[in-house]
Amino acid sequence: MPTPNQTRHVSGDPRWRPVGEYNAASLPHRQRYWLLDEGSLTARLTGLQRGDFSVRRLSQRWEQPLPSERRLLGMPLRQRGLVREVALMLGCQAVVFARSVFPVTSLAGELGHLRQLQNKSLGSILFGHPGMRRSPFELARITGDSHYLPPSLRQAVPAWGRRSRFLIGGRDLLVSEVFLEGFVPWQPAGSLRRSQRGKVDAAIVQPTQ
Repeated sequence: MPTPNQTRHVSGDPRWRPVGEYNAASLPHRQRYWLLDEGSLTARLTGLQRGDFSVRRLSQRWEQPLPSERRLLGMPLRQRGLVREVALMLGCQAVVFARSVFPVTSLAGELGHLRQLQNKSLGSILFGHPGMRRSPFELARITGDSHYLPPSLRQAVPAWGRRSRFLIGGRDLLVSEVFLEGFVPWQPAGSLRRSQRGKVDAAIVQPTQ
């Protein structure tokens, strides 16, 4: 069971790369099927019927985002954001680590309630918004002992991660998801889905490393 840690500090930034830099050899079809799916990951995990889906909040704190996160969100150098880290659970097994970064300017108005998510799913809110847009994915192969992962979720093998920037009503946030060792349903069950609400929009951000 992952352990909450309200004071965690992340010292390393994974090497996120645009999807176009991966080929069939470096990103096999089984992984591509999940990593590049544009629909709600929450809905997909719930639909697996491999145990009850739940969200366990590990930490939530105000801090300066990692350098690449700050660049993608266009945040000033010393501006802090709200960083929320959770484990997505199937039964008692943590299958995905998710990290969300909210600029302070995005937590006003209609998105102000995102400060109080507790153990609620962010994905169900984002994909329930009719005007949602998201940037193309960036992917990373993350070592199992990376400090990007909370200590309770570190593992012996590398993990695939993805991230994208969401835009709702002119306000944006960044969501990263790392598929942990406990995530086993890589086998495709169909074709890649396009989001039913919102769409990937390359105009939102051009990733720069």
